[in-house]
Amino acid sequence: MVMEEKKLYTLLVYSENVAGILNQITAVFTRRQVNIESLNVSASSIPGVHKYTITAWSDEDQIVKITKQIEKKIDVIKASYYTDDQLFIREVGMYKLSTPIVLENPDISRIIRKLNARIVEVNPTYCTVMLSSVTEDIQTLYFALDKFGCVLQYTRSGRIAITRSSVEQVSDFLEKQEVRRRGM
Repeated sequence: MVMEEKKLYTLLVYSENVAGILNQITAVFTRRQVNIESLNVSASSIPGVHKYTITAWSDEDQIVKITKQIEKKIDVIKASYYTDDQLFIREVGMYKLSTPIVLENPDISRIIRKLNARIVEVNPTYCTVMLSSVTEDIQTLYFALDKFGCVLQYTRSGRIAITRSSVEQVSDFLEKQEVRRRGM
């Protein structure tokens, strides 16, 4: 039997805003022993509906099963999985750097500018740099800055994503549900 290659998948899950649903969703990953790489939860463009953006390394067979299990949850409206080429993706990286080291080395500022990061705060002790980009750029900047020994703190957000499709799948789904409800 040939093992499928693991890829990074992004799940977009829409649910009603109900306490405990996040626990139910993450439990599906736990039961299948798949680690969540990143997780972002926010209100969606639809009133009363929340959007969960979850990334995980998996093979397609496993991610299909996870998506179907999540969709069976009573408060979940829609769950779909995507590969990176099907989405527009962003994360935010924040870097707290030692101001004295940054001032000593002009290469640090060049690296920050080259990756289109922004310096958002400067004081005599530290400066804060922010980069909104894809995961690879955020990690590249971290590793480049870390070589100078100037990183005091570093964090990155969970992924946020929208589909490249002109229509949001959950919108289509909700419209069909409404048509069915009216037809009854």
